[in-house]
Amino acid sequence: MRNIFLKESWKALLISEFEKDYMQSLSQFLREQKLRKKIIYPPGNKIFNAFRLTKFEQLKVVILGQDPYHGIGQAHGLSFSVEQGIKPPPSLNNIFKELESDLGLKRPGHGNLEKWAHQGVLLLNSILTVEKGSPGSHTKKGWEIFTDEVLKTITCLRKNTVFILWGQKAQDKCHFIDSTENLVIKSSHP
Repeated sequence: MRNIFLKESWKALLISEFEKDYMQSLSQFLREQKLRKKIIYPPGNKIFNAFRLTKFEQLKVVILGQDPYHGIGQAHGLSFSVEQGIKPPPSLNNIFKELESDLGLKRPGHGNLEKWAHQGVLLLNSILTVEKGSPGSHTKKGWEIFTDEVLKTITCLRKNTVFILWGQKAQDKCHFIDSTENLVIKSSHP
């Protein structure tokens, strides 16, 4: 993976993962997909947006989803978020409905959650890439190992973090989280 954009704090913690065999295989898989003219979301320079926009030392909440949105222009490296000008998908609308009904928070006029990321919310998917129109297409290609390591790193070095696990794939990772030192909330995919 050539263009890996991470905050320095994350880079120091995760750089060794990019040298491991599973990541080399994953990188090769993504290159092959590109050569086959497959459209992959999010674009390469946005795959690691969650680690570029959220500083490790400011981390308060981890929202773990399943895999990126697979529609045109939707995925941009933050789980459940879409870029400005893109219609929010049903799952994001459901999140906004819950925030409105539970907390009285007004629904924003867009679906971009970058502001959350800047405030210490790591918006992470279990799998970081997907083929256009094919949900789950990059399952078992190596991303699960990477996100397992991310969760292990967080739970080892950070305490009192809130982990929100939405969907079965996200909930399957709960054993990597120390629930005696952190709050774990599990729910169905929105």
